[in-house]
Amino acid sequence: MSDVRVVLVDDQHLVRTGLRALLERAPDITVVGEAGDGRAAVAVAREQRPDVVLMDVRMPGGDGIEATRRILTDPTLADVRVVMLTTFDDDEYLFEAIRAGAAGFLLKDTPPDALRDAVRVVAGGDALLSPAVTRRVIAAAARSPVADPARLTGLTGRERDVLAQVGTGRSNVEIGAALHLSPDTARTYVSRLLHKLNARDRAQLVVIAYESGLVRPGDG
Repeated sequence: MSDVRVVLVDDQHLVRTGLRALLERAPDITVVGEAGDGRAAVAVAREQRPDVVLMDVRMPGGDGIEATRRILTDPTLADVRVVMLTTFDDDEYLFEAIRAGAAGFLLKDTPPDALRDAVRVVAGGDALLSPAVTRRVIAAAARSPVADPARLTGLTGRERDVLAQVGTGRSNVEIGAALHLSPDTARTYVSRLLHKLNARDRAQLVVIAYESGLVRPGDG
């Protein structure tokens, strides 16, 4: 895999400086741009076409969720992945961020090695949704109306089972163990779900699992 190109978005210069220093200690990660608000983030993303944008949730001059939505609906930025930088008191924003297309979340106090690994994971096409974070996302969504479960009409029983497992944040290995499938078979089912449900990634499968009523707060 070639170097991972990253854009940092946070309204605090010191936070961006610290993140840059931590990320660029890795020889395979390069910070190619910074922005201090959501509007600037969209412009920098269009200019630099990064692999990953680390996006603060709350900023003056355009919040991170709207900036994420604008980046991920821009057809010229189809390969860009956005990860939200969050704190423990941002739960109310989590569900909307995933709805906007975010690939996951990182706490601002994430240890350096975990931060670098997370950037690589997202650049490789996976989502950052641990079971703990997923439970917070679903709990934050509890006030949202549940959509018509008819969205799942085209799924087989086994596909529904796999979607329910994804919806609680389980990995392919964990899904396989729970449903007596090999990890490769679980991965195949997840790929099929992404295609059938027109979902960008696993994070959006979590939203679909909740909105269809397949997963509820407290599950998992």
